[in-house]
Amino acid sequence: FWSDWKDRRLWVTVTPIVLITFPAAVQAVLWERFRLPFGATIVILGLLLGEWVNRYFNFWGWTYFPINFVFPASLIPGAILLDVVLMLSGSYLFTAVIGGMAWGLVFYPGNWPIIAPLHVPVEYNGMLMSVADIQGYHYVRTGTPEYIRMVEKGTLRTFGKDVA
Repeated sequence: FWSDWKDRRLWVTVTPIVLITFPAAVQAVLWERFRLPFGATIVILGLLLGEWVNRYFNFWGWTYFPINFVFPASLIPGAILLDVVLMLSGSYLFTAVIGGMAWGLVFYPGNWPIIAPLHVPVEYNGMLMSVADIQGYHYVRTGTPEYIRMVEKGTLRTFGKDVA
C-alpha cells in the first residue's frame, strides 16, 4: 500500500482476500504430508522478503521512488493465527472458517504499528495535516492525476468515493 493513502480503501479489503490462497495451499500440503503447522507463516515470510526486494530494486533502484511510500503490508500476524488455528483444531473446515476470518480481521490492526507514525498530526502552513499527507503533497508523482495527490480537508466519507 501507499503511505500517503492513495488506495486507503482497497488495500484493507482486497489484500487479505487475494493473498490467502498461497498460504492456505502450502499450509494444506505441509499439514497433510508432514504434519507441520507453519505453512502459512513460511509462505508469508517468503512473500514479504520478495516484496522488500521488489520494492527496493524496482521502486528505488530504477525510479528513485521513496521507500517510505511503498513499503509492503505485513501479513505475518494473520499467517500466525492461521497456523495456530490449524494446529489447535486439526480441521481444514474449522481453519477455513475461523482461521480465514481471523486472517482478514487481523490484517488492518496488524499493520497499525507500521502506519501509526504516518498518522501523526502536524501543523503545516497553518493547516493540520498528517505526515503521510505532507509526504504525498511534497513528492509530486508526474504519472498520477492531480486528484490522487489532493489533500482532503474533510473526514466524513460517503459510500461512494467522495469526501462529504
